[in-house]
Amino acid sequence: MMLEKAVLAVITTNQSKITGGAPIFVCDDKKELESVAANLEAITDGIAHALSDELFIIVKH
Repeated sequence: MMLEKAVLAVITTNQSKITGGAPIFVCDDKKELESVAANLEAITDGIAHALSDELFIIVKH
């Protein structure tokens, strides 16, 4: 099965705003948030998108 378009992960510093079916990574601060997003982007071969200062998603286009 080839995954073409999907949200692969959610990375946040504010867990209270997040629910859903994608894996969720909760970080302590913005520096950790950006680091985790960059690593997951490389690992999953996806693209990181910042939706706010406290929320990134990793998507596969």
